[in-house]
Amino acid sequence: QVQLVESGGGLVQPGGSLRLSCTASRRIVSLYAMDWYRQAPGKQRELVASMTSRGRINYAISVQGRFTISGDYAKNTVNLQMNSLKPEDTAVYYCHANANDPIGNYWGQGTQVTVSS
Repeated sequence: QVQLVESGGGLVQPGGSLRLSCTASRRIVSLYAMDWYRQAPGKQRELVASMTSRGRINYAISVQGRFTISGDYAKNTVNLQMNSLKPEDTAVYYCHANANDPIGNYWGQGTQVTVSS
């Protein structure tokens, strides 16, 4: 079974930056996409940014121009650089992988990001 492990969350002031990283516990032979989702208290989980193995990238409108997704799929890693953070970015951030081999949807345990003064 593949496990995804996130790191890099924490507390930051508004306007600050954080970088999240995610890596797979075992090699994923074939990936379709790796993504970042977030879930704020009382809200549904939402897609923040996604990147396919062919390099197609999409962002939620709320984070465009502030967040950047990057990754090395040969190493099964994906990162999320978050700049100009706002209090409304506060949430638990989850790494997700949509894999072809081994086939499945894999989730990390989540990392807390809190933006507060």
